[in-house]
Amino acid sequence: MEVFFFCLERLEIRKFHVSLPFIIHNVIMMKEILLVGLGGGIGSILRYLGTVYSNKLFHTVFPVGTFFVNVTGCFLIGLFIGLIEHQQVLNVNHRLLFVTGFCGGFTTFSAFSAETFALFETGHILSGICYIAASVLSGLLAVWLGILLLK
Repeated sequence: MEVFFFCLERLEIRKFHVSLPFIIHNVIMMKEILLVGLGGGIGSILRYLGTVYSNKLFHTVFPVGTFFVNVTGCFLIGLFIGLIEHQQVLNVNHRLLFVTGFCGGFTTFSAFSAETFALFETGHILSGICYIAASVLSGLLAVWLGILLLK
């Protein structure tokens, strides 16, 4: 199959040959990207709403909204992984939509927690502890450096 496209660099139309497997791969990849994007968008909106409403309910200096969203996200990613890996109710597309997309948009803390749990579950206790310490300390350092650079 020949495909024509406009080359902005030389202001001309060029053609190139693409194979059917190339087209199929890109269609599948686009489907995966759309699933992740859809789930991520919904998760991000719900993270925002959950944080706003939690902070309105509880007037405290403790970041209740973020804490609530992080714990809820961890619970949800656990449910989704359980449904995919143990119950085999959901498939790869559901993983992209719910785990990577929704939970990724809702909270990255859920992915961090699931990965740490997987390290502990597979007997890599020291790696799990190092991952926790390195993630938290590096995250705090990165926030501090980002703020410091813009002061």
